[in-house]
Amino acid sequence: MKIMVIGCTHAGTSAVVNARRLFPDATITVYERNDNISFLSCGIALYLGGVVKDVNGLFYSSPSKLKEKDIETKMKHEVVSVDIYDKKAKIKDLTTGKVFEDTFDKLIITSGSWPVVPEIEGIDLENVLLCKNFAHATKIFEVAKQAKKIVVVGGGYIGVELIEAFNENGKEVTLIDLEPRIMSKYLDKEFTELAEKSLKREGIKFSLNEKVVKFEGLNGKVNKVVTDKASYDADMVVFCIGFRPNTDIFKGQLDMMKNGAIKVDEYMHTSKEDVLAAGDCATVFCNPIEDMSYIPLATNAVRGGTLAAINLVEKKVKGLGTQGTSGIKIYEN
Repeated sequence: MKIMVIGCTHAGTSAVVNARRLFPDATITVYERNDNISFLSCGIALYLGGVVKDVNGLFYSSPSKLKEKDIETKMKHEVVSVDIYDKKAKIKDLTTGKVFEDTFDKLIITSGSWPVVPEIEGIDLENVLLCKNFAHATKIFEVAKQAKKIVVVGGGYIGVELIEAFNENGKEVTLIDLEPRIMSKYLDKEFTELAEKSLKREGIKFSLNEKVVKFEGLNGKVNKVVTDKASYDADMVVFCIGFRPNTDIFKGQLDMMKNGAIKVDEYMHTSKEDVLAAGDCATVFCNPIEDMSYIPLATNAVRGGTLAAINLVEKKVKGLGTQGTSGIKIYEN
């Protein structure tokens, strides 16, 4: 049996490790467009804040560890197209530029998500950064060393964790968000008010109910963020307004939600036989609403990847679902 896995962060790593345990004679090939696997992006703010001293501590596996399990891990290889019906894929070696074809008997899609990047004037300026993977973390860490005024766009978990980390490093920090309060998608007002008071007490500036309309620069580097109400000086901007499933190559072949999340059942099977999906690219069963939803959390990804391996050949174990709960620590709270 040939098992192909696309993407190898949390869901992908758990899928291949468990697939090898359950199917010792299978050929398992992982295609990952980055040069690393299993990066804990939720720890980026901890790294920037100095809680995690060594960024390598944010990895819990590696290509060499997978190789020891006889899992062929193709790093810096991007899957550019997949034919679900004929069970084949085209892959590009990002190092050599060579494009080749591979086939599969079973496909596990764990392609993850990518930051939402709207078409805003100046968004390609230097020092306008994203916050998702290891390369982003490294870039943010280096640029922040010289930056004095940092603007974070997006008041979700990532944005809030970043402004705390930057503030603790002595930076002048401004948070801009379109919503009237931070973390509005996660917590009720009574809790977000407490968080805002705590952050403001430390000197962080809030610009809520504002929409970023453009970034201005000098000599190719960002120096100002312009909203529909004001403008803000900035040596560095981190843009983190949300994520979308990385599933474009599967459109028209698999059933999806409007946002592109691949619909799976409680066994992680998609709408096509022999194709499973897990992690940030797929739905998960949400117990409170008793229906599938999109809840991109690392915990869900690990469980989903494990279930995909267990149910690869036969539907054996149904997922327990999730409540979609998560937590955040802000200073003393």
